[in-house]
Amino acid sequence: MPARQRIAHEIAARGGWISFARYMELALHAYYSGGAPKFGPGGDFVTAPELGTLFGRTLSRFFNDLNFPSILELGAGSGKLAETLIEELDCEYFILETSAALRERQRERLGDRVTFLDRLPERFRGLILANEVADALPVHLVAWTAQGILERGVRLDAGEFAWEDRPAAGELLKEAAKIEVPVPYLSELGLAARAWMRSLAHSLEEGLILVIDYGFPRREFYHPQRNTGTLMCHYRHRAHADPFAHPGEEDITAHVDFSALAEAALEAGARVLGYATQAQFLVNCGITDVLEQANAENALHYAPIASQAQKLLSPAEMGELFKVLALGRGETPPLAGFSRGERSHSL
Repeated sequence: MPARQRIAHEIAARGGWISFARYMELALHAYYSGGAPKFGPGGDFVTAPELGTLFGRTLSRFFNDLNFPSILELGAGSGKLAETLIEELDCEYFILETSAALRERQRERLGDRVTFLDRLPERFRGLILANEVADALPVHLVAWTAQGILERGVRLDAGEFAWEDRPAAGELLKEAAKIEVPVPYLSELGLAARAWMRSLAHSLEEGLILVIDYGFPRREFYHPQRNTGTLMCHYRHRAHADPFAHPGEEDITAHVDFSALAEAALEAGARVLGYATQAQFLVNCGITDVLEQANAENALHYAPIASQAQKLLSPAEMGELFKVLALGRGETPPLAGFSRGERSHSL
């Protein structure tokens, strides 16, 4: 059944209205279940691992210092990052992938070098890696108005999807009421991301959770000038703000509230070990050394690798918008990736 029809049926079954979080969940389930390319030049967007091996080789330096026996990657995309890390590290590699289509693609690429999981382990020792996962978790849309706090949901209007606001309630209202914003104001609130982080922290018996994604600490996320939120869609490398345009055929994302992730981890007994921009983290991990090695290995291939570095580090590209958050349990050595420019005080 096409995603548009499936969502319309759900709206009708629920009395004519569903939360945007549910709409986003249904649309993204259809999107990631489909066989069309998602990543790279032939897909809808490009992630850091799809640029080449520089990102993964630099991450491997960080992981190698920690000497964890196991890595669990969540939402491994095309499997490119896993492939690079497996080639660079000596460890057991697990992947938890909810999309059957992506899992098959990862299996074709990686073969028996990884173990696929269907759910989070009850107890995991090692490193849990989530690169561009949190931004795809469903978010509620909240409107702060003179009439009160409303939840923006989706209804049908002459067979087409349309917005409709209803009074916020329950946990959503409780959490939204804690946020001070000028009225009127529209933004996202990621209850699913908080629950996801609590689950990760409960699963981790000893080791590290590393979240890499685009977003802000709460003070910047709910900045007065960011009064229309961060919701964005990606369709064939074109970014736009209409989630009703191609349901089930495009990516829908929202920036990550890193303060909320940190708080959820603390609630579940983990510790915040570091928070920095992606550029600072990669520099701390020795990305310049990796570049020098690449030049020594093959000078002809240096130019494209230098281009990767530009995209990963430039403030105008991924360097400043993307952040790295580390959370841990048990004994962990000092983390080289946060040796300079550590910003956990801003969370």
